[in-house]
Amino acid sequence: MARRPRRSILCLSISVVFVFFLAYMVFSLSARRASPTLTSSPVSVDYEVFREGLNESECCRGVDGLELWGSATKWGSQHKVDSAQACCLACKAACTGPGDQCLCNTWVFCGNKEHCKDKFGECWLKKQQDVLSPEVVSSGDQSMWTSGLVFAKNEGIFGLETSHGTLRIKLLPDCAPRSVAYITELLGVRSCAGCRIVRAEGRGQFWDRKGNHVSRASFGPPYALIQGTLEADGIFFKEVPKEVCPSIKRGSVAWVGQGPEFFISLANHHEWKRSYTVFGFVLPEDMEIAEKIASLPSKLDVWANVTVSVLEDPVSLRVVRATGPTE
Repeated sequence: MARRPRRSILCLSISVVFVFFLAYMVFSLSARRASPTLTSSPVSVDYEVFREGLNESECCRGVDGLELWGSATKWGSQHKVDSAQACCLACKAACTGPGDQCLCNTWVFCGNKEHCKDKFGECWLKKQQDVLSPEVVSSGDQSMWTSGLVFAKNEGIFGLETSHGTLRIKLLPDCAPRSVAYITELLGVRSCAGCRIVRAEGRGQFWDRKGNHVSRASFGPPYALIQGTLEADGIFFKEVPKEVCPSIKRGSVAWVGQGPEFFISLANHHEWKRSYTVFGFVLPEDMEIAEKIASLPSKLDVWANVTVSVLEDPVSLRVVRATGPTE
């Protein structure tokens, strides 16, 4: 994936930035104003298609050194398991329905025998009131806990608002927890000035409307994607470490490298193997908006020896909350 030329930025270690982000969440929760919320129309989404080829442990990830709050639905003192993955799976098993039927959207595990002592193996299943603004008890080296989020089918959706419509994106916190943490930060500060789409390439004659590659056709250019940046002015972005990289499907939302540049795929790119961290996917009925953006006037350019189509007028993005889908 070609990366557009960009200015250099000062880099801190990912652990330090992540701790600062979590600290920010702790102290700013009470001061936040609600982000604009979009209402979704009913739609049936096959979530698992975006996890094809992955085993359960790959998409059952949490963050070490993090303890999340929430009302306990199963007490860890009475529920011990062998690993963080097992704790995550227990939470998923309790969250098979929509949000009001999901009994667990947060899991907290104590896996460091030296520090946990008699709490070693405890697996707390909890329910957050707001999954896009999780409450943090402690974070960093002082915390002996590992925590993660699980979103119900109609939860964990945010929108990229454009002048052409809003792209609603379902987040994958169990596959890409650190990527999702950055998105929730953007939602919390209610700002994404500077976020925009700059590259837009349609499917051409190489992929059909369902995103399937046409036999014997080229793999581009054009490459069937729209690409932009989620680096908001005034908000420091530290590159996200590589997380789960499933095969790119039509609708996949992934980082270019370690961000902040990202792309939305308009096709199934099996030829790219498992090369990109996927942190969400566009709801199917909103893909027409992505297709519309891909058809806007553009001009050819060359990025890192790759011929690309750059929009004549970049499309500005605004990060907002969204609800749905309902089934």
